[in-house]
Amino acid sequence: MELNKPNYTELVTQIGDLLDKGRAQAARAINIALLQTYWQVGKNIVEYEQEGKPKADYGSGLLNKLSRDLSERYGKGFGRSNLFYMRKLYTSFSNSGTLSHKLTWSHYYEILKADNDLEVHFYTKQAEKENWSVRELKRQMKSMLFHRLALSTDKEGILALAEKGHEIQTPADIIKDPYVLEFLNIPTQDQYLEAELEAKLIQNLQAFLLELGKGFAFIGRQYRISIAGRHFFVDLVFYHRILKCFVLIDLKRGEIDHQDIGQMNFYLNYFRKEEATEGDNEPIGIVLGAYKDHILIEYAMENITNQLFVSKYQLYLPDKQALERELERLLAP
Repeated sequence: MELNKPNYTELVTQIGDLLDKGRAQAARAINIALLQTYWQVGKNIVEYEQEGKPKADYGSGLLNKLSRDLSERYGKGFGRSNLFYMRKLYTSFSNSGTLSHKLTWSHYYEILKADNDLEVHFYTKQAEKENWSVRELKRQMKSMLFHRLALSTDKEGILALAEKGHEIQTPADIIKDPYVLEFLNIPTQDQYLEAELEAKLIQNLQAFLLELGKGFAFIGRQYRISIAGRHFFVDLVFYHRILKCFVLIDLKRGEIDHQDIGQMNFYLNYFRKEEATEGDNEPIGIVLGAYKDHILIEYAMENITNQLFVSKYQLYLPDKQALERELERLLAP
């Protein structure tokens, strides 16, 4: 048989596409079946523990014994922690039909480590919407993303976060305060220049884009602006696919000064008139520094009509207990 026909390569490609599609469908089917099975396991455990009572007696020692017996009979996968989170899967999602088929058991295993139902449902929605890997999900949970977003809104906004995830509809929706840059691995006592901070962000661009959030596309660093023979440079320039606008970021190693606000306002005016094209919305500017004085910023921002925001960054993970106390205060009746 002649195997050098022009369409032979096309045949191989078609078969390969079918195999890839079939394997993906099989993997999804297995994942759905696994989640449903683990949810049912959790349901059985809870119903056994409750014995008709409104609440289960978690001190019964059932999980220890069940783990030993199931492991002996069925092998790995039935450690006490796995069974604990299977039970929590059921208690957190009373309807198995609400489980996301885009997320794996490994995703749910991490999500269920959250301390309350609001966090559980937020991270479920957000991981599904942004297609996070398990590694990305773990990083966002460690950086306390839910708490950081929640503390910038009111009680109603917190409940909406848990129900719908983080929705981007306005420029303010892409702003965090603080931004957490622990992935740069810069000791807090180290002395570093703004250029070094910028270089490290570029070296860790994937992690920085994850911290910025959904919709950011990197355009360039030290983006040059030329006016009347003079050159100016914006530290980082992005384009936001959802808001359809440029996002400019100016980095400050120390405290943000009123002159930094004026400089960013100047950049925004230029981008609005010279860089934006038909269909683009107003550019957004973020001045990002280690410290900011709220009173100084308030006066510096007065009468500025551009979409300009001032935020802090920190080089370490947030204090979980402090954020949880503040969240509890906001949610208090």
